[in-house]
Amino acid sequence: MSEEALAKIIAGIRPLNREAVEAAERHLDSLTKPPGSLGKLEAIAMQLAGITGEPAADLSQRAVIVMAGDHGVCEEGVSAFPAEVTAQMVNNFLEGGAAVNVLARQAGALVCCVDIGVNADFDHPLLMSRKIRRGTANMTRQAAMTREEAVSAILAGVELVEQLAERGYRMFATGEMGIGNTTASSALCAVLGGIAVDDAVGLGTGIDEQRRLHKVDVVRRAIELNAPDPKDPLDTLAKVGGLEIAGLVGVILGAAVNRCPVVIDGFISSSAALAASLIAPQAVPYMIGSHLSREQGHLKLLARIGLSPMIHLDMRLGEGTGAVLSFHFVDAALSIMREMATFESAGISRG
Repeated sequence: MSEEALAKIIAGIRPLNREAVEAAERHLDSLTKPPGSLGKLEAIAMQLAGITGEPAADLSQRAVIVMAGDHGVCEEGVSAFPAEVTAQMVNNFLEGGAAVNVLARQAGALVCCVDIGVNADFDHPLLMSRKIRRGTANMTRQAAMTREEAVSAILAGVELVEQLAERGYRMFATGEMGIGNTTASSALCAVLGGIAVDDAVGLGTGIDEQRRLHKVDVVRRAIELNAPDPKDPLDTLAKVGGLEIAGLVGVILGAAVNRCPVVIDGFISSSAALAASLIAPQAVPYMIGSHLSREQGHLKLLARIGLSPMIHLDMRLGEGTGAVLSFHFVDAALSIMREMATFESAGISRG
């Protein structure tokens, strides 16, 4: 039944409004600049027009959805931080003290912290509880979760976006928290992206090269044991993914079906975007790439999806930080559409 519900959501994702894209392009070409000279800002403006059907939509109500979940694979010593940091950081998000909170305040964005799979209990009025289970299993010993759990996590993400869209939110960013989730993301990157494991596995939270090689071995063992099907993204997501990653797949699909742009954060969010792109290729035009992470597999991962990052600041924090920073570039693109003079209005001769 859950997969039937997911299939209906996927069927509801429509192509971009081509007339709006073309109208935005004509307007951009009429502005006092050489055609195309504002580069990606112009591309973003046209994409936003196609998504919303408006030349310069009001996207001032925006939210970063921070999905949190624990990973059983932490038992293998893949992270520089202990597993209990996931729950501790959730409390930090809820109290407004994390980097994503600071950057979201600057960008005028709501931070939605979601417990979709943390191995702890919380009592906080701002927490959105969508817990599927208390963390994934150790994927070097068994599948991280069942297929049904992966689909349930996706649907939880879709439902959350639906609820926020009903409250007037029109732009979203993907964020996450889960000690061990670069390991799961590397496995997804390798299987779904066809990228060599050694190229997919980076330094994560700051491990050294010796531990990275151990992490490479962990990912290889997990893939060998579970034999995820690269042609079946749900199978792969369940076997070597994470609950927060699956939840972000739902956020991306939910944004697309509601005709809202979704700004994709770093490596972990991009692994979710890759899965979403394979589950529903028609969702890709609703995605906006934010930044290039220092995780070594990120550039190849973005290329597999077809996304181009806006900024390169050597970041590797996650949480949605790069995506929230990129809201400012989205605002810049919309301001160009609204405020810049045309050749005609300014009385300037065309080239």
